[in-house]
Amino acid sequence: MSRFNKPLLIFLMGPTASGKTDLAIALREELPVDIISVDSALVYRQMDIGSAKPSAQEQALAPHRLMDIRDPSEPYSAAEFREDALREIEDIVAQGRIPLLVGGTMMYFKALLEGFADMPAADQEVRAAIEAEAEKLGWPAIHEQLAAVDPESAAAIHPNHSQRLSRALEVYRVSGKTMTELRQQQDRQAQDLHQRFHVVQVAIAPRDRAVLHDRIARRFELMLQNGFLEEVRRLYNRGDLHPDLPAIRAVGYRQVWDYLAGECTYDEMVTRGVVATRQLAKRQLTWLRGWDQLNWLYTDTEEGQFLKKTVLIKEFLNFLPETPL
Repeated sequence: MSRFNKPLLIFLMGPTASGKTDLAIALREELPVDIISVDSALVYRQMDIGSAKPSAQEQALAPHRLMDIRDPSEPYSAAEFREDALREIEDIVAQGRIPLLVGGTMMYFKALLEGFADMPAADQEVRAAIEAEAEKLGWPAIHEQLAAVDPESAAAIHPNHSQRLSRALEVYRVSGKTMTELRQQQDRQAQDLHQRFHVVQVAIAPRDRAVLHDRIARRFELMLQNGFLEEVRRLYNRGDLHPDLPAIRAVGYRQVWDYLAGECTYDEMVTRGVVATRQLAKRQLTWLRGWDQLNWLYTDTEEGQFLKKTVLIKEFLNFLPETPL
């Protein structure tokens, strides 16, 4: 237990190539932590090099949960992650250890931290029926229908805002639950997590964006040297995968896939892969800059000097309660 009389739950976030995995493995020597991967690419089997998956040696030192749990042909959602992560968290805490969630998929962290409103997927048939009713009766009449079943949502939507009205009524007709009910369910999920755990959130990154860009470029070249092209070729040759799958849309994989499909040259593939990875890092940093209750752990000083791992670990430990267990 922490000094807050709750089990400790640690998030280690950051942009791609920031050194999260190295730090997480090093923390295993300092704390009784078990690692849960928070990465939308690491969930897939046969995708090791391009996802920067921890090596067999690294996994032997620090096993990662929620890795290699899906075939690339099988999509994996944030809602599924939340369910799986909560199960793993409970198991780790039951063993008297600390869950350390490590990764860069911010949507997964957000789903875990803030809950997940399980909104139904779009139903074109239901939506067409609503639009046909609106054509006949007018959108104010649709607003009245919504107000009868979900007054809170109706109060927040203008009677002429057709898109939002249609979606709110569609959700009710498809799921039998209102948007208000689903959002309340999400709020309860978020409250439950914070009531049960003391959550510490840490983001790791260099201060200088150019340092991160250089790490990304060098890592992409190293991936290619280590067989990334051959890894994607094996996926490409399976015959049951296509570029619209979430696994193949992963940064790096999509660019190599396009090269194998003859849509770009090798040099163009390298450039596109590096640029796409940098764009991913930018999106991750944008998420993190707006994140609440976040502790920043910089890998370099304001003078541009790189911090040793021992210093990073010491600074990381300063973010934790006095008694982590």
